[in-house]
Parts: sequence; structure tokens; C-alpha cells
Amino acid sequence: MRNARKLAGILAGVLALSLIAAACSSDDGDNAGDSGSTGTTGTTGGGGVSGSITISGSSTVLPISNLVAELFSGENPDAQVSVDGPGTGDGFVLFCKGETDISDASRAIADDEKTACADGGIDYVELAVAFDGITVMTNPANSAVTCLNSGDLYALFGPESEGIDTWNGADSLAKKVGGNGVFPDVQLEITAPGAESGTYDAFIELSGITDIATEQGLSEDQAATLRPDYQSSPDDNVIIQAMEGSDSSLGFVGFAYAEGAADQIKVIQVDGGSGCVGPTRDTIADGSYPLSRTLYIYVNKEKITSNPALKAFVDLYLSDDGIVSAVQQAGYVDLPDDQIATSRSTWDSASA
Repeated sequence: MRNARKLAGILAGVLALSLIAAACSSDDGDNAGDSGSTGTTGTTGGGGVSGSITISGSSTVLPISNLVAELFSGENPDAQVSVDGPGTGDGFVLFCKGETDISDASRAIADDEKTACADGGIDYVELAVAFDGITVMTNPANSAVTCLNSGDLYALFGPESEGIDTWNGADSLAKKVGGNGVFPDVQLEITAPGAESGTYDAFIELSGITDIATEQGLSEDQAATLRPDYQSSPDDNVIIQAMEGSDSSLGFVGFAYAEGAADQIKVIQVDGGSGCVGPTRDTIADGSYPLSRTLYIYVNKEKITSNPALKAFVDLYLSDDGIVSAVQQAGYVDLPDDQIATSRSTWDSASA
């Protein structure tokens, strides 16, 4: 299992690289960077291209994009790559205004974002790059909680749980909506991604919270939200630290961040109707873990022809150095061969 020290070292390495690239770049891109060592040698985007590439969006996809950016900058010293991770939703806002070249996303683009891109004249290509499993977690001292089903997750995180400030305060609601309840009598301290995050949206959908809220008679807007009274953060490392800091904590992050924290946090299994399953590379890849999802990059098609560096960068991203090696180094789960082939074919058609 990856440890927190190794992940921290990777993040520090790419941050240093990004600061150097930003100093050379005229667009002064902001890097929230988390990444580090280069991928293995293979089919790459080709050396010697110049220009600038701006990437923004998912903090979950950020480590993968940073690893590819590090390798690309090493092979193309005259090119500058800026990578930022404010969240999938915020990334799409910038992308659909034409302000970025690539949008990292931990969920598929939503209908309202498709409309915004259409209104902004932005045509794009969607490329799947990896699998992830949203990991529900607590502190290792919380021995009473080992598995949560959809009803439990709804009672703890859902829109009707506002004001519940102890774990066992959620018992009644949990049992009402098919949960198990019987939670410990301790403070409930939730830290998790906020509404700007694609992880937030994906968690609501995959956990069954939307379906339960609809069955409870809540409006469509309410069913697409979590309780508003928890500590939200766009920084996955801050969420990990919150789990470490409280014996009765609760939260969720992408798989790589949880795995990187090792035994500093406790992973909670999820029962999606077929028994309790924990997130592992195998259960995420085969979809048996209920909170498994696909990670994407979205590329502005118009900028492919006007910016040779962009095409070279995405070529590298979809090479074995990126979509296999960088994904594994970042701690995520690589796509099966047929899905990698689909992403490459889609890109070849879009960039021809």
C-alpha cells in the first residue's frame, strides 16, 4: 500500500516543477499541484514543441495530469504546462468559457455544463483515462463502524440529516430509509468535498442518496445535494488530516488519497445491495465496489489545431507513459485494454 510520505514526496516534486514552468510562462498559471516522478519511457508526445497548455478541474485527476505534465515538460523544455485543481465544476466553468485547454473531471460533464460549452462555442472531446473508487473513511479509533449501506449513508450525509451532530442521532432516519443504524454515541464530525467537486456529485449519485431523497418526496434540487452543515474542503489532503484528527470523524475522498494515507485512516466498506465491499484495485476495476467511477479529461477541439503543444501533450497522456504508468503512479486504477483503445481511437479521430 502506498504511504503518505511517498505521496507527499510526489506532490512536492511536481509543485517544484510547476513553479519553474510558471516562472517561464507569460500566463502566470496557478498550480495547486500534487504530483511527482516521471513515467517510463515509451511512445511520447515528441520532443521540441513549444507553447503553453492550461489545465484545470478535478483535484482527483490532478495527480495524473501533473505526472504527465512533468514528463512532457522534461521532453519539451520550451513548453509550459499549468495544472490546477479547484474542482470538476469550477474547471468546467473555465473550460466552457474557453479559458483552459483541458478540463480534468472526476465525473462526466453534466447537461447544464454541456449547454454552457455550446453557448460558449466550445466543442470538446471526452476521453476516459482511469478508474477511481470514492472511499468512505473514518478514524482508526472508530471501531464500531465497519460498513455502511445506502440508507446509512443517506442518514449521515443526505439532505435530511442536517442538524444531526452525533452518529447515533442518525439511527432513526437510517432505519426509516433502509439503513442499519445502531451507530455509536459519539460526535459526528464530517469533512468532505463541497459542491464544486465532481467527487461530491458522483458520491450523491453512486451512494443512492439521490434515489432515496426522491422516494422521500424531496425536490429534484434537494435530492442532488448533501447536508449543508459539514466542513467542506476542495483539498483532499485537508480531508485526510481531518480523519486523522478526530476519533469520530467521517468523510470521503478519491481512492489514491485514501490509499496514500495508509493506516492513518480507516476505510469503511460499502454495501450496495450485494454485501459489504471495500475499495481495492480489483473491486474498482470490476465495478463490484459500489462507489466506483470513471475519470476523464476533456480537450478543447478548436485549440488542437492552433496549439501543437496541446496535441503532443494529449498524445503523451494517452500513451503507455500516461494512461497506464502515470495512472498507476498516481494511485488510481488503469482502464482495461479495450477502454484504453477506445480513448485512443476517439482522440485519433478528433485530432486528425
